[in-house]
Amino acid sequence: MAELIPFDDRDGHIWLDGKLVPWREAKLHVLSHALHYASCVFEGERVYGTRTYKLREHSERLADSARALGFEIPYSVDEIVAATEEVVKVSNIDDGYVRPVAWRGADQMGVSAQETEIHVAIAAWPWPPYFGDEARQRGIRLQTSKWRRPAPDTAPVNAKAAGLYMICTLSKHAAEADGYHDALMLDWRGHVAEATGANIFLVQDGVIHTPTPDCFLDGITRRTVIDLARKRGYEVIERTILPEELGNADEVFLTGSAAEVTPVGEIDAHNYQVGSITRQMMDDYEAEVRGR
Repeated sequence: MAELIPFDDRDGHIWLDGKLVPWREAKLHVLSHALHYASCVFEGERVYGTRTYKLREHSERLADSARALGFEIPYSVDEIVAATEEVVKVSNIDDGYVRPVAWRGADQMGVSAQETEIHVAIAAWPWPPYFGDEARQRGIRLQTSKWRRPAPDTAPVNAKAAGLYMICTLSKHAAEADGYHDALMLDWRGHVAEATGANIFLVQDGVIHTPTPDCFLDGITRRTVIDLARKRGYEVIERTILPEELGNADEVFLTGSAAEVTPVGEIDAHNYQVGSITRQMMDDYEAEVRGR
């Protein structure tokens, strides 16, 4: 196992509230509202060859997520884009990951905190493939979680909000404890939804199927891969997918900024090949993000 390098003890700089600060000094108070009430939104972005892929789209979603949680980020999208580019440059990131995050501070404590200052930070670091090269080539293993994605009238499901990921952590930890790489999450109705941090696609008889994102994030990578697939001439159908359909799929893959395009080799008792369509999408996405 690789040596664990804590994220609070690294060299470099993080953009915090309008300026670059030494990495170890980028801190928040223990009574920050976000820590207690999950009033926090974030993004996950990939850097390829020093360029942050779809940076503006991610920055716009960060602002939209904040509004969904009832606050405005005190910087424009242009300022967030410029700050991200500065962080990537000063951090000498060629291929890596960017984490912008915005949260309510420690000015007020309680459920209501409408006068609390909004803080923003952006960090970047080198990062290898999310599931590792070997697992991505063979296909990762998923276990269906007991936790379900909430209904859209119970949570801001279209926001990339920190609180929505609590059940993802629980699900992924349980899956890893049982020897799996990740978890498959159903929605509140029992329909197939997504993995813990990535969208899911099923291939059956040459047609690509993916769940309609009505209670989970319509990922930027998800939309990109749908566009790439249609350019290839593949039919892509967004629809309700039931768990019993998993046994009918020939191929399964995940998409996400961190996961990129990752093949799935197993879900519970179902096994899949890393087939030609999945490999084509992996290749096309790699060419897309690197501008080939």
